Amino acid sequence: MEIGRLRVLREFADRGSVTSAARALHCTPSAVSQQLRALQAEVGLQLTEPAGRGLRLTDAGRALVASADEVLAALDRAEAELDTYRSEPRGRVRVAIFPSAALMLLPGLLHRLAGFPALDLEVRDVDMTPSEVPSLIADFDIVVTHRDEQADPFPTERLEVVHLLREPLDVALPPGHRLAGQDRVELTELAGERWIGVNVGFPVDDVLRSLAVRTGVRPRLVHRINDFRVIEALVSAGHGIALLPRYTMSPSMLSRPLAGLRAARHVEAVLRTGTAGRPAVMAVLEALHAESAALVEVG
Repeated sequence: MEIGRLRVLREFADRGSVTSAARALHCTPSAVSQQLRALQAEVGLQLTEPAGRGLRLTDAGRALVASADEVLAALDRAEAELDTYRSEPRGRVRVAIFPSAALMLLPGLLHRLAGFPALDLEVRDVDMTPSEVPSLIADFDIVVTHRDEQADPFPTERLEVVHLLREPLDVALPPGHRLAGQDRVELTELAGERWIGVNVGFPVDDVLRSLAVRTGVRPRLVHRINDFRVIEALVSAGHGIALLPRYTMSPSMLSRPLAGLRAARHVEAVLRTGTAGRPAVMAVLEALHAESAALVEVG
């Protein structure tokens, strides 16, 4: 089987449509369709079938994608073996990172990688939900993401998941709040409060929802804002309370842990299988680990 056609098949599987695959491969949709037809003829099996106005993989197609992952990962490992003959990690590493993780990890990460002049780190902040992570892998070598610790882990069939840190979520309170004198607060004590949350589908909202299910206390959400610094400003001005990540929160904020409940998000690095074998990618992962460990130690 021709390697280029396997790459086309994988792009189609990752992106879900011929048009999206063509855009990623910088070619026309007809060229992608032609490559898929040629691959089908080569293997003698139907790899795609009509689905509405587009195409979807058949069972044989999905099986070949899994095998293609292994073949292409083997090629990546071969390239990585060659990289080990060089004196230092080199080349471009593309990283997607959600904004609050960028706030707490990115400055230190860049300092740690400054000692690798041949490593070209390209970072983009992406306000992602967990469901969007697999599609981001098509464009990035490493996706730094987060999820509610009560949520299912990411599937590992085609992904490698590296745990970076567990970040507790605390209740941010306005100055002079009636519960400020307590070391911890019960969720039931906050039943009548005005809550400022994040958009539906994002991990902090998932945590708040799971807490509501476990305790029977349903928070009254008055605003949904994804920028934690804006939420902090509103809480400090007395416009409500919020559930915020402990290490990301400004030190000046008044905050208290929840009593009797475990509330946290997991921060993880997600990669396509085989990618971590590249020395440059491994250097970035090690720097992410070191920065996360330093953050938890200080926090």
